[in-house]
Amino acid sequence: MDLFNIVVQTLGSTIRLSVPLLFACLAGLYSERSGIFDIGLEGKMLVGAFAGAAAAAVFHSAWIGLGMAVLISVAFALVHGFASITHRGNQIVSGVAINFIAAGSTIILGQAWFRQGGRTPALAPGERFEAIILPGADALRGVPVVGPIYAQLISGHSLLVYVAFLAVPFTWWVLFRTRFGLRLRAVGENPAAVDTAGISVTWLRYRALICTGILTGFAGAYLAMVQNAGFVKDMTAGKGYIALAALIFAKWKPVNAMFACLLFGFLDALSIRLQGTPLPLIGKVPAQFMQALPYVLTVVLLAGFIGKAIPPKAGGVPYVKER
Repeated sequence: MDLFNIVVQTLGSTIRLSVPLLFACLAGLYSERSGIFDIGLEGKMLVGAFAGAAAAAVFHSAWIGLGMAVLISVAFALVHGFASITHRGNQIVSGVAINFIAAGSTIILGQAWFRQGGRTPALAPGERFEAIILPGADALRGVPVVGPIYAQLISGHSLLVYVAFLAVPFTWWVLFRTRFGLRLRAVGENPAAVDTAGISVTWLRYRALICTGILTGFAGAYLAMVQNAGFVKDMTAGKGYIALAALIFAKWKPVNAMFACLLFGFLDALSIRLQGTPLPLIGKVPAQFMQALPYVLTVVLLAGFIGKAIPPKAGGVPYVKER
């Protein structure tokens, strides 16, 4: 296999592996722009993955699975909102609690319902989102350079991959070109000013968390119904935390978030590609080291190698209306 095909295949893997990170990163963007710090992205992705796989296996429909994934993720997002917005609780504690509840409940329910050690049954082709072959992909496959790029990088992905990347310009448009986005950014910077203008801070933040729940539901559904053929224990594997790191790296901007997630996806794809492959001057690198690359980058970025990232001023601070 020549170098060009290796590069194309690695970039194709990069796109597929970055999708759950991208969904989760955009989800965190909505909540944090509204002033709600959401460390519970991991938990909402996990319950979305379990609900999607379980519903798809029971009802034999990928669309019902996707709907259930979104519904359960939104429910968990509203729980976070009830704790941190309505009752003005600590947002970090609430998010961590959601992660713990998600990790435990998915295993318990999976074992109780399916008796497969916490897993869901393997999903049949009709219960998953299959790859979409775009028009002309097969005809162009043999054309040098253009063919592999169109057939493997642009075509051949599931519907959720295209939705994830279309969500980037849509999120940019919502945040920077709509009244809702203007108010959302304002409530994350100065909720008192928004409240003075007669706009409900509580309702704005709840709507932001609903958007967060929808996107984390998509992320979970992708993991269980596209990337895998069912749910397995702790299948998110820290992707929610990596998405938070990507969000900080991107400085809370949707287009930057896409490139940050692609960077993490590339490292993940590279670690898979290089497992067991001898490297020049180094030799064979242990597979565990290669698998740790994305997480090492997360630590490095959060250690301060991303420049000065200034979060929304009201982020993490419960709003108390002045009387």
